[in-house]
Amino acid sequence: MTPQHLQKKALMYIRQSTPHQQISNQESLRLQYALQERAQHLGWHAEEGEIIDADLGLTGASALHRTGFQELVAKVTLGQVGIILSVDVTRLSRNCSDWYPLLDVCGYRCCLIADNDGIYDPGTPNGRLLLGLKGQLSELELHTIRARMTAGLLNKAKRGELALTLPVGLVRDAIDRVHKDPHQEIQDRLDLIFTTFLRLRSASKVLGSLNSHDFTLPRRDRFGDLIWKKPTVAAILQILKNPAYAGAFVYGRTRSVRQDAISPRSKQIRLPMEQWKFRVNDVYPAYISWEVFERIQAMLLDNYAEYDRNKTRGVPRPGAALLHGMVYCGACGHKLVVQYKGGTRYLCNASRARNTACPSVNLFQEIASIPPLWRHFSRHCLLSSWMSTAAPSLPNRRPPIRFPMPITNTWSVSAMK
Repeated sequence: MTPQHLQKKALMYIRQSTPHQQISNQESLRLQYALQERAQHLGWHAEEGEIIDADLGLTGASALHRTGFQELVAKVTLGQVGIILSVDVTRLSRNCSDWYPLLDVCGYRCCLIADNDGIYDPGTPNGRLLLGLKGQLSELELHTIRARMTAGLLNKAKRGELALTLPVGLVRDAIDRVHKDPHQEIQDRLDLIFTTFLRLRSASKVLGSLNSHDFTLPRRDRFGDLIWKKPTVAAILQILKNPAYAGAFVYGRTRSVRQDAISPRSKQIRLPMEQWKFRVNDVYPAYISWEVFERIQAMLLDNYAEYDRNKTRGVPRPGAALLHGMVYCGACGHKLVVQYKGGTRYLCNASRARNTACPSVNLFQEIASIPPLWRHFSRHCLLSSWMSTAAPSLPNRRPPIRFPMPITNTWSVSAMK
């Protein structure tokens, strides 16, 4: 140390990785706050020291979300800091992409770095070598700790013994066994949701059925207490899509994806059933069988009317149009939607999204004039003729319906009339 260092501030950087460590590991916190005494022992006065503890409870794997570390780098860059003190240099960073820029700035601004092992000058080759090795070892240590913990968790999940949060209707006893909730009304309400969906084949219709009888749904609040709330489509879908009600333990149903490089938070994306990491059947008491659960998932996927990606028909819609959700565009092969405003007509939304001129299909006026006895027959004949001409190359299209009478590509409603 030189008088040049003593003329500047002494920064004490304090960090603990998780909020739980702030409560359970008080001795580490006391050791870090005791760095003030070490700074005074090295020659700095009490008023010349500054504590940066804004990163308590934050991991050192990245500096993007650590305002304390960013403040420290800013003060060093401005030449205001003579020494940075920490119990261990791993408190500063566990990522080499953040660690080496700090060493460069400290070496340029003649700032020392000190821990319990000694004092280092990043401006000298030996000091930079030792600090660089410590930074690499801390990054490897973080990876090793995470890999060891993840391996044990995955091994337990592979056997179906990992204690995951249970949905409402399932409870875990003192010896870690899972049972159905003894509350009979909860069991009856869950059974009602599954049986009603299998009968009506639509989550929105299940919601209408529950609301018509003023039924509520059992839910868990953020403290885990049971509450009864008004049903919603999202709550019904959450029950229908949970494999725990089919008795299956499932781990790895979602994947974390970071939307952008500077965002500290990641987005959870649901994976399809075939991409789940682990699935062990017959672990929990079941409300439905696994075959029924698979059938429900197929119905839900088929009801999701985003034909461009999922190639599904969509849930049946109300209205006077006979071919709603069953007819395809002859120009591009995409499914047509019905517009009732300003007169019923069929539109191709895919062409509208591409800003191309795809003619709308005006069949409703002709079908509406058909006698009632012929409407059912005409619907299937039109569908068969349309499918054979408009979408011959669609991968999951429904096969044309065959009739004894021949149906040609030029067959029309007026000819049938």
